[in-house]
Amino acid sequence: MTETYSSPLVERYASEAMLALWSPQTRYSLWRSLWLALAEAERDLGVAIPESALKQMKSKVDDIDFASVASYEKKLRHDVMAHVHAFGDVAPDARPFIHLGATSAFVTDNADLILMRRALWLLRDRVTEVLRSLADFALQWRAEPTLGYTHLQPAQLTTVGKRATLWMQDLVLDLKDIDYRLETLPFRGVKGTTGTQASFLEIFEGDHAKVRKLDAMVTEKMGFSSHLAVTGQTYSRKLDAGILGVVAGVASSAAKFSGDIRMLQSFGEIEEPFDKSQIGSSAMAYKRNPMRSERIASLTRFVLSLEPNANQTHSVQFLERTLDDSANRRLVIPEAFLATDAILLLMLNVASGLSVNREVIKRRVADELPFMATEKLIMRAVRAGGDRQDAHETIRRHSMETVKAMRESGKPNDLLDRLASDKSLGVSSGELKKELAAERFTGRAAEQVDEFLTEVVTPLLSQKRARVSAEDLRV
Repeated sequence: MTETYSSPLVERYASEAMLALWSPQTRYSLWRSLWLALAEAERDLGVAIPESALKQMKSKVDDIDFASVASYEKKLRHDVMAHVHAFGDVAPDARPFIHLGATSAFVTDNADLILMRRALWLLRDRVTEVLRSLADFALQWRAEPTLGYTHLQPAQLTTVGKRATLWMQDLVLDLKDIDYRLETLPFRGVKGTTGTQASFLEIFEGDHAKVRKLDAMVTEKMGFSSHLAVTGQTYSRKLDAGILGVVAGVASSAAKFSGDIRMLQSFGEIEEPFDKSQIGSSAMAYKRNPMRSERIASLTRFVLSLEPNANQTHSVQFLERTLDDSANRRLVIPEAFLATDAILLLMLNVASGLSVNREVIKRRVADELPFMATEKLIMRAVRAGGDRQDAHETIRRHSMETVKAMRESGKPNDLLDRLASDKSLGVSSGELKKELAAERFTGRAAEQVDEFLTEVVTPLLSQKRARVSAEDLRV
């Protein structure tokens, strides 16, 4: 046991890749990269910065003395200036030019945009891997009849595979949202203290064209295709709200998935993975609790609680900026990504190891299928010249009596025998049973699975994008 608090996201849940992305090393190396890009662009546009300064900066981008930074911050009470001084110590020829014309938001805001863009790429890769596993599952069980539910009550049959496509459809929509943000996310750029670029206009002695060029050059150096045309001291926090909306959307999809799995596991139809030596309960040794799906639900609730925070922060950034966003964003943005990363690791683990209990599913279908067949009987009665309302009432009465017998006496579903004995319908028991092949009640479910996988999912999975390495589930 250690003596200081550590976030469970660090100790138990998030991946090493996402933890590394939001680490101090990555963030502050980005700050130094931004200062280097700014100095390079300023020199190219005529500022007398010696080549040795750039070489020293470049050689120390990733070599950060955090003890020195901490010492400076204790004295200066300013994190950005602490890093400026520590960088200047190891790049002395660059000391006069580091942060020239910039305000703190030049490094803090631009770095945040870079980090969020990289984090979205990581989440995108995770979502893709979950889709890949669910696609295999959907294909395997494309035609397996199972009870559908509306209002959490048994409804018309669907298939196990078709239900999986509903989870996948949510993730496909999430991918589209992620891709939109990745394609359109702008850089803050080089804007100065209140966004007017006054300091840079002073550096370039009133040359507006050079100031505009500086903004464009730094944007390109940092890998962005566009920058915001106008900002205050900071970029609009509406960008944070938009990004967290996408992240929360992924969490919402995972929450729906986990809720469905928990429900199906309680029915005994489908179960999440359960390791050979796993303990389901400290007291009840027989238990197989859906702990992974429950953990998804727990973490998604946390992420969903963060989404409105971003809009609230944006709404109170008075005039050119206030500083009440700073501490808040340090918590909210990394934690939203870390938690969603953990959620997707869990989701992938569950999706890759789902167990389908066919006999339980068949038994549950058999209990309800006679009720499903009654719609066909109504149609048959009408075709034979009968009254639709009379047939509906007859079937409704026998159905309610059957349900009562099943629930109060534990009797099997004998609806077909009841209907066959009712002369008003004029249909035999044998004729009724011919109608009860479960496959006849799943509509186009199997075909929809095939079409969805072929037309929607396969093209997404075939896109040439970086793949993330598999990670062990940390519990």
